[in-house]
Amino acid sequence: MLRPGFALIPLLVLLFSCTTYDLGLEAEVSPSRYGDADPQYFGAKHPGTHEVHGVDVSKWQGDIDWKKLRKADIAFAYIKSTEGGDHRDERFLEYWRGAKRAGIHRGAYHFYYFCRTARDQADWFIKNTPRDPSALPPVLDIEWNHKSPTCKKRPPPETVRREMRVFLKRVEAHYGKRPLVYTTVDFHRENLEGHFSDYHFWVRSVADHPDAVYNRRAWHFWQYTGTGRVPGINGDADINVFVGNREQWAKWLSDATRQ
Repeated sequence: MLRPGFALIPLLVLLFSCTTYDLGLEAEVSPSRYGDADPQYFGAKHPGTHEVHGVDVSKWQGDIDWKKLRKADIAFAYIKSTEGGDHRDERFLEYWRGAKRAGIHRGAYHFYYFCRTARDQADWFIKNTPRDPSALPPVLDIEWNHKSPTCKKRPPPETVRREMRVFLKRVEAHYGKRPLVYTTVDFHRENLEGHFSDYHFWVRSVADHPDAVYNRRAWHFWQYTGTGRVPGINGDADINVFVGNREQWAKWLSDATRQ
């Protein structure tokens, strides 16, 4: 006869070798207004507590049904216009017009390329992006791009910040609106922490709440997933929330679109 302690060993081995799915359990995820191919748990301050949601898109989203997005309560869209000093998104103008026709507030963003000057990139963005008084403020998307086949540069923080100022001031002078800065956790930590407090930030944080991972940073927009599912877009979608409620969104919108 086996002693009770030894009899439990096979059972414990079986339990520890099982995943939560084997045991009929599911990992805890936060409630969300939209679907997600890879849902996360954000705790009490999850994206579902926010009233104002939006998307950001580029040509990789393919055909977009903007009316479906509007019916799904998507309030805003940021659309990629340009990258570097010689690339423009081939579907930008199509998306730009489609979003406006559907009644979705939209703005344009530029993806920064560290192998061209900030002045060149600002001029390229201006050349390819309409000046529309009703548009959201333009966005500088600045992050390390490890996938770039042509540019592996990682300038020192002082150079990054100096060039950012050049781009931001040049774009603001043209559009009459102060641009937003979009960034990621690692880029912010290495280059931006404690700087640019005079700009509104749009932050990416897909595994935790921004307040937990962005030190000393007030933010206005939070990109909480890159694997979202929303009506009107086939496949993965970037979904974002605005920091405040609908009333605060209306005020921000009024202020941000005033020229």
